Amino acid sequence: MEKKRLKEILERFSGIRMLVLGDYFLDEYLVTDPELTEISIETGLEARQVVAVRNSPGAAGTVCSNLAALGVTAEALGIAGEDGNGYELVKGLAIRGIGTRYMVRAPSRFTPTYTKPMKRLSGGREEEMERIDIKNRVATPPDLQNEVIERLREAVESANGIIIGDQIEEEESGVVTLLVREELSRLACRYPEKVFFVDSRARIGKFADVMVKPNEREASEAVGIHGLTERELLEMLYARVRRPVFLTRGERGIWVFDGHTVEHSPAVPVSGPIDIVGAGDSATAGIVAALCVGASLKEAADVGNLVASVTIRKLGTTGTASQEEVLQAFESVFSEPRTQRFSAE
Repeated sequence: MEKKRLKEILERFSGIRMLVLGDYFLDEYLVTDPELTEISIETGLEARQVVAVRNSPGAAGTVCSNLAALGVTAEALGIAGEDGNGYELVKGLAIRGIGTRYMVRAPSRFTPTYTKPMKRLSGGREEEMERIDIKNRVATPPDLQNEVIERLREAVESANGIIIGDQIEEEESGVVTLLVREELSRLACRYPEKVFFVDSRARIGKFADVMVKPNEREASEAVGIHGLTERELLEMLYARVRRPVFLTRGERGIWVFDGHTVEHSPAVPVSGPIDIVGAGDSATAGIVAALCVGASLKEAADVGNLVASVTIRKLGTTGTASQEEVLQAFESVFSEPRTQRFSAE
């Protein structure tokens, strides 16, 4: 892709609206200072001392944050609990300019949360320690599923693209249940001019009539066969979903299949320390935004790779990429020596 074409794509982002449906997590970073560690009188165990707290919307919220950073208008549709973490999650979305009117608040559910204790090191660096997860591990009640579907039907009318982030691996315990998948298939067929795009950790092969973005492991598990070539994986998954497939393979790049032709988007060279947390979500934001403004499948994959190459260099946080940073990443490919390649999984 030439720089002029990339700029044309990026400049059109401000004219689109995106709906992001899925599992919203609160990313809670607790920064501890080892030098302040105390010993608990009651237990004799170490009591780590928190010196800073950072909260940001994670999972589907990471997609939203990246869309907003790229200049896209985004609306969030998910389920949050009526708890403190739910308050922080919705506040974090609103602060970033993301619409929250479609978010469902449910007193009976946890707000999914990734609590990430961080150890402060010399020079201001941080190291992540053992994560603590809060998730709902029981089935999402039918009334909440129906409420999500009703809000989806309303929100899809004004959206150019619909991104589905199916994060929770426990069956029927998240936002994107069987009923929601069936409704997405119906809506995708009813609105063929809109982009429906799915990223799912455990169920990518259970969607139909929507574009999908699995990594190699997810695709192999979906088709039930490991060790296939890129084309074999793409063809088998395309036969299930009946829409274009974006297959991510880390440093090897992204392969795209439209039912006839396979195209490859090489990974973007990067150097130095990286943090791949949220990279796939940031790539999704770039890919779908590009598709919504008329980019080809290959061009969209290129944009996704560029966005992810920016966010992985932002350590200890759920990074985002601005249009300016994406353009800088494009220019650096040709002007700076790099030692490794990266593409979001």
